[in-house]
Amino acid sequence: MTESRVKRLAVTLMDATTDKDPLVHEQIFSALCYLGEAEPEEVLNACEEYLRQHDKLAYPHRVIILRAMEAVVRGSVARMDKSTAKIVIFLASNEMTKSKDVVPEWQQAASNVLVAVGRRFINKVMEEVLTKFQPGVLPHYFIVWTFASLSVANVFGMVPFLPSILGTMLPMLGMAKQEHMRAVFCFALQNFSESIQEYLANLDQAPDPTVRRDTFSQEVFSAYEVLFNCWLLSREAKLRLAVVEALGPMSHLLPSEKLEEQLPRLIPRMLALYKRPAEAYYVSKSLCQILEASVNIGSRTLDTQLDALLDVLQLQISTPLDSSMPVQLKNHNEVLRCFTVLAASFPDRLLGFLLPKLESGNERMRVGTLTILRQIINSAPSQMEIKKPFILSSMKLPLQDNSNKVKRAMVQVISAMAHHGYLEQPGGEAMIEFLVRQCALPVEQSSQLPRRQSLETEDLTDGHVRDISVNTLFLISTTVDRMSEVLWPCLLEFVTPVHLTGALAPLCRSLVHLAVKRQEEGQKDFQLHCDTNGNLPSPCALMARMLVVASQPYRGEGRGAAALRLLSVLPLSIHPTLEPFWGKKLPELVEHLEANTKASLSQEAWEGILLKFLQQTLTTISDSSWTCRLILEMSRQLSSYNSSPVEKNFLYKCVGTALAACANKDLVQKLLQELLETARYQEEAEREGLASCLGLCAGTYLDETLAKLEEFVKSDVFRKSAGIFSIFKDRSDNEVEKVKGTLILCYGYVARYAPSELVLARIDTDILRNIFLYFNTKDLSLKLCLTQSICMVCQAICNSAQAGDFSFSQKAELVAQMMDFIKAEPPDSLRTPIRQRAMAACGYLVFLEPPLSDAETADLLDSCLNSVFALPEAEALREKDGPAPEALWSDTVHALKDLLKGVLRRHMTPHGLQTMFEHLGPWIKSTKEHERERAVEVAAALLEFYREKLNVSTVVPFHNLGLLMALFSPRCTDSLASVRQHAVDCVYALLYIQLCYEGFSRDHQDESVEKLRAVKLGLRDPDVNTLFQACCGIAKVIAKRMPPDQLLSLLLSMLEGLVDPDRNCSRAAAVMINSLLKERGAVLLEKVPEILAVVHAKLQEVDEEHVRKAAQQTVYILASQHKAAVVSSLLSNPLPMDSCTSTMWRALAPEPALASQVMELLLEKINRDVPYKENKSFLRGSNTERVATVLPLSATCALHELVSVPESGPAVVGLYAEFFVSLLLRVSCTVGVQSPRNLPSKERKSLGRGQPPRTLDPCSSAVDTLKAMLTQGASGTVARAVTDAGGWELLCSVEKHHEGVALLAGAMVKHAGPKLSPIVKRLAPMLNSIYDSQRVTTTAFFAELLKSNVVNDLVLLESMMDNMTARQRDPCTAVRMLSLRGLGNMALGSPGKVRQHGTQLLASMVNGMDDKDDPHNAVALEAMSSLSRILAFTEERDVRSMLLHIAIRIRPFFDNEKQGLRQSSIVLFGNLTQFSAGSCEDAFFEQILNGLVTLLLHLQDPKPEVVKACKFALRMCGPSMGCPVLCDMFQNHLHEDRSLHYGEFMNDVCKHLMQNYPDMLSRLIATNLFYFKSNWADIRAAAPMFVGEHHPLLHPHIPGLPHTGPRVKSRASFPPHTAKVHTPARLALPGAQRPTCLPPPGRGSWGWCPWWSTCQEEGCELHLQPPPLLEVGGEEPKGCSPGLARNPRFSGGCSRSHSPP
Repeated sequence: MTESRVKRLAVTLMDATTDKDPLVHEQIFSALCYLGEAEPEEVLNACEEYLRQHDKLAYPHRVIILRAMEAVVRGSVARMDKSTAKIVIFLASNEMTKSKDVVPEWQQAASNVLVAVGRRFINKVMEEVLTKFQPGVLPHYFIVWTFASLSVANVFGMVPFLPSILGTMLPMLGMAKQEHMRAVFCFALQNFSESIQEYLANLDQAPDPTVRRDTFSQEVFSAYEVLFNCWLLSREAKLRLAVVEALGPMSHLLPSEKLEEQLPRLIPRMLALYKRPAEAYYVSKSLCQILEASVNIGSRTLDTQLDALLDVLQLQISTPLDSSMPVQLKNHNEVLRCFTVLAASFPDRLLGFLLPKLESGNERMRVGTLTILRQIINSAPSQMEIKKPFILSSMKLPLQDNSNKVKRAMVQVISAMAHHGYLEQPGGEAMIEFLVRQCALPVEQSSQLPRRQSLETEDLTDGHVRDISVNTLFLISTTVDRMSEVLWPCLLEFVTPVHLTGALAPLCRSLVHLAVKRQEEGQKDFQLHCDTNGNLPSPCALMARMLVVASQPYRGEGRGAAALRLLSVLPLSIHPTLEPFWGKKLPELVEHLEANTKASLSQEAWEGILLKFLQQTLTTISDSSWTCRLILEMSRQLSSYNSSPVEKNFLYKCVGTALAACANKDLVQKLLQELLETARYQEEAEREGLASCLGLCAGTYLDETLAKLEEFVKSDVFRKSAGIFSIFKDRSDNEVEKVKGTLILCYGYVARYAPSELVLARIDTDILRNIFLYFNTKDLSLKLCLTQSICMVCQAICNSAQAGDFSFSQKAELVAQMMDFIKAEPPDSLRTPIRQRAMAACGYLVFLEPPLSDAETADLLDSCLNSVFALPEAEALREKDGPAPEALWSDTVHALKDLLKGVLRRHMTPHGLQTMFEHLGPWIKSTKEHERERAVEVAAALLEFYREKLNVSTVVPFHNLGLLMALFSPRCTDSLASVRQHAVDCVYALLYIQLCYEGFSRDHQDESVEKLRAVKLGLRDPDVNTLFQACCGIAKVIAKRMPPDQLLSLLLSMLEGLVDPDRNCSRAAAVMINSLLKERGAVLLEKVPEILAVVHAKLQEVDEEHVRKAAQQTVYILASQHKAAVVSSLLSNPLPMDSCTSTMWRALAPEPALASQVMELLLEKINRDVPYKENKSFLRGSNTERVATVLPLSATCALHELVSVPESGPAVVGLYAEFFVSLLLRVSCTVGVQSPRNLPSKERKSLGRGQPPRTLDPCSSAVDTLKAMLTQGASGTVARAVTDAGGWELLCSVEKHHEGVALLAGAMVKHAGPKLSPIVKRLAPMLNSIYDSQRVTTTAFFAELLKSNVVNDLVLLESMMDNMTARQRDPCTAVRMLSLRGLGNMALGSPGKVRQHGTQLLASMVNGMDDKDDPHNAVALEAMSSLSRILAFTEERDVRSMLLHIAIRIRPFFDNEKQGLRQSSIVLFGNLTQFSAGSCEDAFFEQILNGLVTLLLHLQDPKPEVVKACKFALRMCGPSMGCPVLCDMFQNHLHEDRSLHYGEFMNDVCKHLMQNYPDMLSRLIATNLFYFKSNWADIRAAAPMFVGEHHPLLHPHIPGLPHTGPRVKSRASFPPHTAKVHTPARLALPGAQRPTCLPPPGRGSWGWCPWWSTCQEEGCELHLQPPPLLEVGGEEPKGCSPGLARNPRFSGGCSRSHSPP
C-alpha cells in the first residue's frame, strides 16, 4: 500500500466523521488506528493536515481524529521521528488551547496526545507547552492538566522541570479565583508530589541522582499553606476533595519541622471531614499518607492526637459497608492501613484501646474491633509477638457470641492467629474448638459464600459461617506447617461427639492430610495412645463412630468417604492386624462411593456392604475380647443417636452383625435381653433396627434368639410395658401395638437371616404361630409390621432349597388378609407403605404352593391395580402427603410389578398374557395421563419379563399378537414422553416374543426390530413431525414382522383406537393403520367390506377432524389397492348418504390417478345400469310412474362427493367428456323420476353424525353433481352462466328440460368450446338410445351447438347435420322437433353450410311441416321457425321448387289458436315473398291475395308477436302486389315499433284495393266473411269493418251477405292504444231519432257514423261500422257533431247531423 493511498483512505475516513451515528464514529476510530499501525507517520501527518485545513470542523468530529492520533502515537512513539513528533506536538498544543473556554472532551483529547508524545519527546513537549505557561499570566486549564499528566507518565523526564514549573506556578495560586482552576492546580500538585516521591525512591535509576527532597520542600510548603488555609475551606465539594487528595502526597515533601508544626491543625481538620460520608475514602487515603509522613519523621505531636484519631477510625471500621458503593470498601481498606501505621509506633496504646472494645455488647463494635485485630496481627507481627497471651485471653467473650458476623470475624482472626503462632499458646485449643464448632453448623442447600461487599450489610447465615470455617480449617491444616503439631491428634477429639457430626467431613480431610504428611515425613509408627491421652477416643469408639458415619455416605459433603479415608490411615491404631485387609478393602469402598451418587447407590445395598466389611474385619481380628469391647462400645453409643434414627438403625445392625460374630454366648444373651428391655419402641427406625439386630444375631444364634423372644413375651418387662403405657390411657393402646409390631418384625427378620436349612422347620411352629396372634388389628404400625414380616417369611421360604416340596396351607388366608389391607387403604392418598408391603407379600405368596384359583387371581389383580393406578397423580400426592410419597410410590410400583410377574410366571402362555392385559387394558386406555403412564410402565415390565422367561419348546401361534400390538402401538405418540417410550418397549418385546414363538432363539436379534431402539430415543421430542416419523417407522417394523393371520385383527383393533380419547394416540392409530395398509394391504381384498364397515362405525362414533382425516386416509389406501372392492362396498351403504359415507367417498378424490379410476368405475355403473323402473301407480290408475334404481343413484351421489373436493380438479379435467356426457344423460333419465321407496327404516331413522343427509331427489342429485363437475373441471363460468339464466331449474323440469339443455349447451359453446369435440363424439351414439329422454337431451344439446360456429371450427358440422336429419324419423315428437331446430340453427352458426345443403335442409323443413304424428303441431312450428331462419341463406332455385307447396302448407296455420304457430307461419310467409319473383310471381301473388285478408285482420290479433309478424309479412308482400301506393302504405305504416291507427289504415287499404283490384274484391270479402265467427273478439270486430269499407260497391253484387247481428255491430275495433276508454258498448236510439246514415248524393267518399242503430234510411242496415270507444268519465255522445266528425282518428265524418236520443 503506497503512502498516497494511505493518505487518501485516511482522508476519506476523516470525511465520514460528520456522520451522526456513534457506531460509525467508533468504526472510523478503529479504522484509523488500524491504518496507523501499518503507516503511523503517514496517518499522523494526514490527520494533522486534515485538522489544519478543516479549521471549522466541529469539535466532536475533531475529537475522533485526536483520539485516533493518541492511539497511533502510543503504539508507535518508540519509532517516531522528531519531525513528526514536532508536527503532532504543535497541532495538539494548538487544539488544546484554541478555545479559551474549557471544552473537556476536545481539550482532554489534545492533552492526551501531548502526554503520549511526551513519554519519549518530553523536551519537545515541554518546549511547546512552556511557551504558553508564562509568569504572571494565568495559564489555560489544560496546560496545567498536561503538566500533571506528564509528571505521572514520564517521571524521570518531568521531575527536572518541576522546580521551574513550581516557581512559576506558586504566584499563580493566588490569581486562581475560579474553582475549576484551583482544582486543576491541586491535581497538578498531587501528581507532582507523587512523581517526586517516585523519583526519590528510585534515585539509582534517575538521570539526576543529586535531587533531594528539600529541593522541593519550600515550594511545596508554600503551596500547602494556600491549599490548607484557603482552599480547604471551600464549600465546593470537588475543590475540597482535590485539596484533600493533594495534601496527602504533599505531606511527604513538607519540611519536617513544618509538618510537626502543622499536625495539631492538620489531623483534626482531616478528621472533621469524615462528617461527609461521601468524602471518607479520600480523607482516609490522605490521612494514611499524612500518618506515614508523621511516623517517618518520628513525630511527637502525633501521640497527643492518638485518642481522637483512634475513636474516629474505629467508628469508620464499624460502619456497615454498602455493597452498591465500591468506594466504601476502598475507604475500609485505607482505614485499616491507618491502623497498620499506628500499630508500628503505638502498639500498647492501640491494644489498650481495642481489647476493651471486645467486651462491648454492640455487634458492630465487636466486629470492627476483631477486624482491626486481624489487620494488626497480620501487618505488625513483631510488635504483637509479646502481646499474644494478652490477646488470646481477651477472646473469651467473642468466642461465646452468637452473632454470625462476630463468628465470621472470629474465624478470620483465628486464621491470622494460626499463621502467626497464636494457637500454639495456652488458650489456642479454645480457638480450635470454636473453629470446629463452626464447621459443625448445619449445611444449607446451595449455600454460596456471598461477595465480601455484601457480607458487611447482609445477614450472614449459618451456612456461610460454616463455609468460611471449613475453608479456614483446611487452610491452616494444609498450609501452616507449625499447625501440624497443634492439630494432630487434637482434632480426633472432635470426631466421636455426635453433636459435631456436621464437622466430620472437614475434620476427616484435615486429619487425613496431617496423617499422610506425617507418614511422608517418616513417622510410620504414629499409633494413637488413648491411654496416655484421655481426651482421645478409643479404637472401638472410633471404629464404631466411623462405620455409623459411613452408613450415610453422601450427607455432610460426602462424610462417608471422608470417614473411610480416615480409617484407612488409622489401621494400626484400631488393631495391629488390620493393615493388610484395610489397606486393600477401604480404598475399594471409597472408590465405590465415588463411582456412584446418592441417587444411584442403594442405601440397603451400601449398608450390606458395610456390614459385610464389619464382619470381615472381625474375622480378620479374630480377637474375642476386642469384639466384645466393640459390642459394648456400640451398645453404649446407641443412646447417642436418639436424635439420628437412621444412624441408630444402622448401629443396631452393626450390633447384630457383631453379636453373630461373637463367641461369647452369655454376652449375646445378656445383650439381647438388654436391647429388648431398653429399646424405644415408639420410634419406627429403632423398632426396625432392633428387629434387624435380632435377625442378624439369629444367623448364628437361631434357637437362642427365638427363645429370648418367647421369654420376652412372657416376661414381666413386657407386662410392665403394657402397665406403664396404661398410665397414659390415650396412648396405651398405641404403644402396646408398637411393642407387638416390633416382636412381629423380629420374627420376620429372624426368618430372613436364619440359616435356610433350618428356617422351614421353624416357620409354622415358632414364627407364623406368633405372627398370626396379631392379625386382627386396625393399628397402622402393626399392619406394616405384619405385611413386612409376611414378606420376609415368604422370601425365606422361596430362598430355601426345600421350597419346592413345601405346601403353604395358610396361603389363601394370608392372601385374603393382604387384600383386605390393600382395600382398606384410602383411594386418594399414599401415606403408608401398607399397599406396597401387602402387594410384596402377595407377590411372594403367589410363588408358593398351592396355586390360587382363577377367580382369586382375578380379584387379586383387580384390587391391586385399582389400588395403585387410581391414586392421584404425583403432584397431588405431594401436596396432600408431602414429599415422602415419591420413594414410597416407587416401592409400591415395584411391588405391583413383582406381583404381576409372579402371577404371569404361573401362566407363561399367550392366553395367560392375554388374561393379564384384559385387566391392564382399561388402565392403558385411561383418559387420565398419570393412569396411562403407570399402566404402560407396568405393561412394559411385564412383557420384558415374559420375553426373558419364555421358553418355547415347540412352534406355536401367538394368536393374540394383533390385539396386544393394537393396544400398545398407538401409545407410541402419547402426550406423555414416558408413555411413548414405554409403549415402544412393549412393541419391541411383543415382536421378539413373536419371533420366539416362530422358533428363533431368545438371544436372536432381528435387524428390523432393533430399529425400534433408535425410534425410542427420538420419542423424547414432542415435535409433531418427529412423532409422525416415529409412527411410520414403528408401523413398518410391525408390518414386516406381523403374521398374515394376525393382520386383520391388528387392523380392526387399531381402528378401535381411532376413537381413543388421547388425540395423539388416535392420530398414531391412524398413521399406523395406513402404514400397515400400504405395506400389507394387498392381501386384504376379501376383508375390505369389513374394514370399511368399522371405519364407518368409528366415524359415526366420534365427530372430530383428526378422526375424519384418518378414516379418509385409510379408505384412500384401501382404494389404491382394491378400487373395485372399495367402490362396491361404499356403494352398498344406504341412501340417503350420511356424512360419514360422504367423508369416506371424499377420501378418494385428492389423488388424481386414483380419483380418475374411481370416477371411471362410478361412471360405468351409472351408464350401464338401468336408470329407473316403471311401476304402476295405484293412485294414477293405469298410469305408470318411474322410480330410480338404487345403484346409479348411489353412484351419482358418490360422484357428487368426489367432485365436491377441490383437489379432484385434475381428475375431473382428465375425464371431462365422459363425466359431462354421463351426468348430462343421467340428468335426462331422472327428470320426473321418483326416489326409491324401499330404504330400510333403520337407515331413515339415523343417518350418522354431523351434517344432515342431502336430498335423494334423483334429478336434483344429478344436476348438483353436474354443476360441481363443471366447477371442478375448470368450467366454473359455464356453471355460473347456467345458474344466472335459471338453466339448472329448467333441467329438472319435465316440460322445459330441453330448454335447460340448450342453455347448458350455449354456455359450453361460449365458455368451454375446445372441450366440445370429445363430448359430441361421446354424445352422438346416444341419439340411438333406447330412452326417449336421452335422445331428447342429446338432440337438444346438438341443436344448440349448431347455433354456434364452434361446431364448424371443430369439424363437427357434417356429422351433426346428418344426425339431426336422421332424427326426423325418430318416434319421439320432441326429438323430431329439436332436430329441426338444430338444422334451423345452422343459419346462425354456419350460414355458409346452409347454402351448401339448402335442398336437404328445405326438404327436412317441409317434411317437418307435413309430419302426420304431430297432434300439437310442435314439429310443424319448429319447421316453420327454422325454415324462416335458413331461407336467407338458401339458393332461390332451391326454394322456388317448393315455394307454392310451402305457402299452401303454412296457410292454415295463420288462424291457428296457438300464437307460436300463427306467428311462425306468418313470418315464414313474409320470408317466402322474397323468392316470388320470376316464374313463381303470378302463382305466389295468388297466395298473397289468399292470405291478404287474414294478414290485415290479424293486425288486430290479441298477441303483439302475431301483430308484429303480420306487419312484417305485409311489408314483405307489398312489393309483390303491383300497387306502389299500397306498398308504400305497408312500408310506412307497418313498423313493428309503431302503433297503428287501424281504422284509418283499413279505410285507405280498402280504398286502394277497390281501385287497383276491383276483380278481386268479391273474393277478399268472401274470405273476410270467414272471420265473422272468429274466436278473437278484436278480429270479429275488424271483419265487419273490412266488409263495410267495400260495401257501397259490392253490396248489390254480393248475394247472401249475412245480416250483421247486434253482437257484431256492437263491437268496436279501434287500435289498442286508445286510452281511458270504456269497454265497447252498444247504444240503442229511439226509432224517432234514428239518424240517416246514407251520405248525400255527390259525396266523394264514405264517412262513418260513430253511432250504431237501426237506421230507416236506405242501406242503413248495412252500415257495419261499430260505435267508438267511450272516454272514461265522459258523457255519452249526443249525436254526430261536426267536431266529432272531424276527429282525426276517423278518415271522414258523417254529413248528417244527428240529434241526441
